[in-house]
Amino acid sequence: MKVTRVQIVTRGLANRCPNCGARTLFKTGTFFEVNKDCPACGLKIEREGDEGFFLGSMSLNYGVTLVGFLTPVMLLAYYKVIGVTTAMVLAGAGSIVFPALFYRSSRSWWLMQYYLFLPHHLPANRPMAVVGEDENS
Repeated sequence: MKVTRVQIVTRGLANRCPNCGARTLFKTGTFFEVNKDCPACGLKIEREGDEGFFLGSMSLNYGVTLVGFLTPVMLLAYYKVIGVTTAMVLAGAGSIVFPALFYRSSRSWWLMQYYLFLPHHLPANRPMAVVGEDENS
């Protein structure tokens, strides 16, 4: 089984495991809890001791919120399409609601970016002799 970069991107955009494609990134019945490992294939999703991995998805979430939501609202106010008070309410509410709704996608997209640039780190792309080794090597 060889996972291509196209498969990594499509799985990342669909919030699926980059290794096996199962819908197992997040725990069933919760919105914010990420599985430590994929229940289907065992890929380490949560990297213990690697705070930078979580920080990367937070930065991605912040950037998408700023560029994809807050900037258009401010431009609409600047060009007087909407009132300043309306823009402030939208920006205030949106800066809380949008990142919460985008949380799952930002975690999945950050994982996707990692494996897009380092596809050989996926267990499915390793030679059979080293499959049992740690996924972080």
